[in-house]
Amino acid sequence: MKPLAENAVIGIIGGGQLGRMSALAAAALGYRAHIFAPKGDAPATDIANAATRADYTDTEALKTFAQAVDSIICEFENVPVEAMDFLAQHRPVCPGSAALQCAQHRLNEKDKARALGIPTPRYVAVNDATSLAEALAEFGGGILKTCRLGYDGKGQLRLDAGSDAATAFASLQSDDLILEEFINFTAEVSFLVARAHDGTLATWAPSLNQHRGGILHSTEAPAPEAIITPKLKKIGSEAAGALAENLDLRGVLAVEMFVASDGQLLFNEIAPRPHNSFHWTIEGAETSQFSQLIRIAAGLPLGSTEAIGHWRMTNILGEDLARLNEALSETGTYIHRYGKAEARTGRKMAHLNQRLKN
Repeated sequence: MKPLAENAVIGIIGGGQLGRMSALAAAALGYRAHIFAPKGDAPATDIANAATRADYTDTEALKTFAQAVDSIICEFENVPVEAMDFLAQHRPVCPGSAALQCAQHRLNEKDKARALGIPTPRYVAVNDATSLAEALAEFGGGILKTCRLGYDGKGQLRLDAGSDAATAFASLQSDDLILEEFINFTAEVSFLVARAHDGTLATWAPSLNQHRGGILHSTEAPAPEAIITPKLKKIGSEAAGALAENLDLRGVLAVEMFVASDGQLLFNEIAPRPHNSFHWTIEGAETSQFSQLIRIAAGLPLGSTEAIGHWRMTNILGEDLARLNEALSETGTYIHRYGKAEARTGRKMAHLNQRLKN
């Protein structure tokens, strides 16, 4: 791909905080941003040069948008695959439809990982109450999830072997579910890989994650070697690279994995976009995940992913806003507000990047 000239326009599908931070990264590299997002709160549009507000299925709006930009990225993985294929007929796109299609279905994700030899927890498709009851008996319980949509703990249930399968199945209001076995794990870790249009790969240091109520609370990076040994780092990074190559991904791909009690890394899920657990890279890496994505979209060389020090990223939810005032006077703490119109309990409103002492 020929590098884009200064002031070229990067089209961003999605208007949330990831789109907002991508637009900021684009501006720093000399590019303009044009957001495509449905109606509603879309804080990325506040800082973009242009915005198109239309549904992702509106082909006329998509065509007009594509003609107004030079390259296109996505800020979230639930863009219709058909929209990505349509846009790809007009402009270079990130991440591509194969990555979106895989990430949009949890069963497909697990099948893809397993096909590439990446270990996963046991799992089984659930299409009715009978198949759920059989799976619960086999696994001795598990996590029941919708295969599509659902995030931050939504769209899932924790069940034991004696749970009422009919009630549980009905509560998720879908016949496209997956049951995953309980994993005795010691840590959850994220890996992030960038893949350019020519297939060049670059990986960041892994992130160690802590959750509260099903929502990522904080990330420590680089993950301590006492938990993520150099061997595990190599295994996880290679797994992320294998997935990116198999999916012909252009852009960035996050892979969440569990460190099982026996020390094995087990695949959890992917996200073919910038990821919450790598927000620390804004201050904590030579090239942030957002800047790298813009580089790829613009046909520029990949930047160094070397970590600069040791960091903790903390999510600020609607109920945590007072923490932002405290952070204003803290040395080594960087505030990133998302500009959302309404603060709600459990809604991500900002994050803090805090440089830790070595």
